[in-house]
Amino acid sequence: MSSTRTTETNGAEPTYKRRRTQRSPSPQYKLDDDDTYEPYISVAQRKQAKLAKLTSWGAGSDKDKANKLKEEEEERQDEEREEERRKERARKERTLLMEAQEVHERKAVEDSKKTETEKAEEHDAEILAAIASRRKLASDLELAQGVQYTEPVKTSWRPPRFIRERTSEQHRRLREKYHIIVEGDDIPPPIENFTDMKVPEPLIKFLKSKRITKPTPIQLQGIPTAFAGRDMIGIAFTGSGKTLAFCLPLVMVALEEESKLPFVRGEGPVGVVLCPSRELATQTYENVLQWTASIAKEGKYPQLNTLLCIGGISMNDQSHVMNKGLHIVVATPGRLIDMLEKKRFTFDHCKYLCMDEADRMIDLGFEDDVRNIMSFFKHQRQTLLFSATMPRKIQDFAQLSLVKPILVNVGRAGAANLDVLQVVEYVKQEAKMVYLLECLQKTPPPVIIFSENKNEVDDIQEYLLLKGVEAVAIHGSKTQEERQYAIKSFKSGAKDVMVASSVASKGLDFNDIQHVIIFSMPKEIEDYVHQIGRTGRSGKTGIATTFVNMNTPEQTLLDLKYLLMEAGQKVPPFLTSIEDPRAAQGGSLTGCPVCGGLGHGISNCPKLEDTQRRQMASHRVSDDRGGY
Repeated sequence: MSSTRTTETNGAEPTYKRRRTQRSPSPQYKLDDDDTYEPYISVAQRKQAKLAKLTSWGAGSDKDKANKLKEEEEERQDEEREEERRKERARKERTLLMEAQEVHERKAVEDSKKTETEKAEEHDAEILAAIASRRKLASDLELAQGVQYTEPVKTSWRPPRFIRERTSEQHRRLREKYHIIVEGDDIPPPIENFTDMKVPEPLIKFLKSKRITKPTPIQLQGIPTAFAGRDMIGIAFTGSGKTLAFCLPLVMVALEEESKLPFVRGEGPVGVVLCPSRELATQTYENVLQWTASIAKEGKYPQLNTLLCIGGISMNDQSHVMNKGLHIVVATPGRLIDMLEKKRFTFDHCKYLCMDEADRMIDLGFEDDVRNIMSFFKHQRQTLLFSATMPRKIQDFAQLSLVKPILVNVGRAGAANLDVLQVVEYVKQEAKMVYLLECLQKTPPPVIIFSENKNEVDDIQEYLLLKGVEAVAIHGSKTQEERQYAIKSFKSGAKDVMVASSVASKGLDFNDIQHVIIFSMPKEIEDYVHQIGRTGRSGKTGIATTFVNMNTPEQTLLDLKYLLMEAGQKVPPFLTSIEDPRAAQGGSLTGCPVCGGLGHGISNCPKLEDTQRRQMASHRVSDDRGGY
């Protein structure tokens, strides 16, 4: 019952009455009849419905289109972000070990599809790329400051008009006639005689007195190239006249500078010739003295001063040269650095740098010394590199270091002189000494005998002396006086036989050597090419007899076999029977880019192995010193 409240007016307490409360009725839902109910529709279905509606409407308003494009772009971006998050989670879940395993598996699959030849070629390419990553040949100051020369040195020399008017086809035919290969831009023309090269008449007369009447192929193209001020890489077989090709331009540069303004004490030099050995530097120095003296003999041209800068001699003996203006320096790297550091002379105005036997000079043995020497130059210089053996690796390295260089190549780099008859004989180790006497009877003296071992050099000399043969010995452990005496007595004819290590094989020129005997075959085929090149010089013929036996590495014998085949020489049966493993694998028989040997690739190059062994030894020495 419901209750009501009443109030008494007379002050009595109020009384309450209860009454029933009426509730509102509960709502009743009729699901079957309710039209407002909407069933669930998936996102994909809604997208399709929107697309169908837009399609049915046709071209809607611009605003609707913009909104639609905006929505689609936002959806696409959301999907991309979600995909990135998914990939990031997947990356975090992966481990380095899993990635390494996948890389290894992919590489294994790829390698399984390759032949052994392709694998070997890839391996060789990796080695070559690793050793090719060397700084270019420039001073530390130039490298630090980013100095880079783009144009060659300018000179006043020009070829005669009739030569300049020749066509490029005429120049090409002339080079083909002398088997000259050239590479480069704006190559100066080849010139067939010294007169047209504008060589001073007194020097031409002197050369004729030495039976040098016309340029050799390397001189025919090399001298005009150097006269034009171009950087140059000159490659030619031993005994082809390379010394005149790089010294004559230096003499002409010095003559021009002296004629403009005579040099006084403390000035110069104009140019420098670097040699790897003292004997080669001495020989080059003597040639330059003869040529400069012949030019100044008639009084038409000034006298040039030349300094020999090598170890083992006292520089005070040449104080009369250093007290005047200095034009030309012929040096070995060590002594030259010493003189430059002591400021006995400077390279402030030096504009000509030549390296003889350049592949040895810029190889690992002398590369740091050469960079040190270059740091003393203050201005751009003309750089020339000459050698009989210059592998492709050194050529590529030199190309990066020179300014628009010209490569002048007479024959393959590292090929043997075709004027030398090469005889290879199998001689047991214990029978070498006895057979040596028989070989000496093949030709009259003078004869040079080469051995790789210093102790063996001394043993051979002692044996020959006991047998009554007038013999001298030369190797790196001899004093400078002993080495000079040996060369002087041998050149003069007082001694019939010279026994030498490889120190006498690089560039030394002896008169009328008819026979060279290689007592122990060198491991590197480059050394063999230099050793047999002591005979057959200046167009003459000679004989080279080489002893080989079971102690000679098979790889060296394979190099020798290919070298004989290339030169058209007789290959003995025991060399013919040696098979090339590369041929069995179907690989290419290209030469080694490090040493030029034809019988092996870079992966088993003895020169590279020896270089790495020297590097490791030098690192060990450095580590030992660091411990103190």
